[in-house]
Amino acid sequence: MLHRKIYQLCSDGREVWIFLRDQQRWIERAKILDIEGDLVTLRYETEEEDENCSWEEMVRLESIGAVTQKLASVPKGNVEPLVSDDCPEAEQIPNNRHYPEANPE
Repeated sequence: MLHRKIYQLCSDGREVWIFLRDQQRWIERAKILDIEGDLVTLRYETEEEDENCSWEEMVRLESIGAVTQKLASVPKGNVEPLVSDDCPEAEQIPNNRHYPEANPE
């Protein structure tokens, strides 16, 4: 099942976070480039001191312990959500709606 999911993530081309069990480390914001047999090819970048490094690494499928991906992100704070003009009126948030203060005094 993991092999199928990793193949799907490879086809989607989305960034993933992968935990390698044998090395006890996370690879962050990686792209799965290829799957050949039980080898998975990853590409990711790291920032070391004053330089950015690009890495391409081949890992065994059996060493992958977890794969996660970011589904969405929302800004923190008391931010008014953007409303598209194309959005149906029934789904729009009314402008006169008051939101509770983040830090009431």
